[in-house]
Amino acid sequence: MMRQAGAVAAGCARAEGISAGCADEFSGWLSEGWHGGMEWLERHARLRLTPESVFPGVRTVLCAAFPYAHQGGHGHAHIADYALGQDYHTVLRRRLQPVADEIFNRYGALSRICVDTAPLPERYWATMCGLGRPGRSGQLIVPGVGAGVFIATILTTLELSPDSPLADFDPCADCRACVDACPGHAIGPGRTIDARRCLSYLTIEHRGPWPDDAPRPRGRLYGCDICRRVCPHGGGQVEPLPEFTPRTELKSLTPETARDITSGEWRRLTRPKNSTSAMSRLPYAQLKETLKALFGSK
Repeated sequence: MMRQAGAVAAGCARAEGISAGCADEFSGWLSEGWHGGMEWLERHARLRLTPESVFPGVRTVLCAAFPYAHQGGHGHAHIADYALGQDYHTVLRRRLQPVADEIFNRYGALSRICVDTAPLPERYWATMCGLGRPGRSGQLIVPGVGAGVFIATILTTLELSPDSPLADFDPCADCRACVDACPGHAIGPGRTIDARRCLSYLTIEHRGPWPDDAPRPRGRLYGCDICRRVCPHGGGQVEPLPEFTPRTELKSLTPETARDITSGEWRRLTRPKNSTSAMSRLPYAQLKETLKALFGSK
């Protein structure tokens, strides 16, 4: 059913508590302050320990990977590839709803669709479901597909036979391409990321003036694809979902044209009629802070 919804990889796992090692790693990451201003990660840390806290009665975690458009080479460096099409939250919920309906109609089991909003360690569960393994940059790498995917999850009360993690798949081995290319040197040991030095975090999640000790935006307005683009596994080797076809008006946006954009134009650009964009989460005021860091303007 997941494949029919457009997934390039799918699997399931028993809805048990996450491993002690994973829990300790996340706790250590938080204690180092590497989550930056994403305080909700600390506030909801205990909820991440078990899917039961997110969906009572859950027996199975279903995970699926969906491809988005990969621009290739340097591509459109100003905006991350994943944000050039429709908002993946809306698209994947719409695509997975028939799966949840079928689970209920056929088995009478309840489900909850989660797309990057519930306190679930998605990459952990995608790994447990056998979709792929995280690379040094922390991104899930799907064999034969790469890291250009979204992860979507269905928690269900239906009990299914679990799949196995990909024990023989080592996506990185001795490769350090992403570590060496990261402009903020944000990639640490153990596939951890110091968000405070990551251009993706700084241009999307950070709020307030650009930190003095942070790397400069280097032309980025929303997100950063450097670690994925230098990865030997690449991304986008499969046809992306049509909803993720890059919009011309987003591809044509540059730091120079963004300097003159008004708040109303920004809203229309990120919330187009009958659609929406992942970029709608970025307030206009924060866009202006990024532009100040780019151009040194007031």
